[in-house]
Amino acid sequence: MTAIATVQVTSGAGYTQRIQAGAHTLIADEPASNGGTDAGPAPYALLLASLGACTSITLQMYAKRKGWTLGQVEVALRMLKGKEGEGDQIERIVTCSAPLSDEQRTRLVEICDKTPVTRTLKAGIPIATELKIAG
Repeated sequence: MTAIATVQVTSGAGYTQRIQAGAHTLIADEPASNGGTDAGPAPYALLLASLGACTSITLQMYAKRKGWTLGQVEVALRMLKGKEGEGDQIERIVTCSAPLSDEQRTRLVEICDKTPVTRTLKAGIPIATELKIAG
């Protein structure tokens, strides 16, 4: 297998986490209502941010290949917790500032379901965990 992304997360004070993604540093935390200090987005918000960024980038790449003008692309996402026995759900609303034909809109919705992060989330992904003790 080939690595397509690598991230290092290091705990800080309270629930604050320092995320190193290549040359980029991000902070994650929990809101005060969950005992955090709200120093950064919570993990589910980061998951939604990844999906939203992937959606917008993929649509822009597709439109560029087709010669379509999308204008500004905005992706609004919401994570919904299912009741006992039901699965969670993500709502995604994509808005483009440029006028689009019905055919273009239909195709862009199809492309949204084919973005790499969408496909990974829908398919599920195995997670291999190893615990090491430093020192």
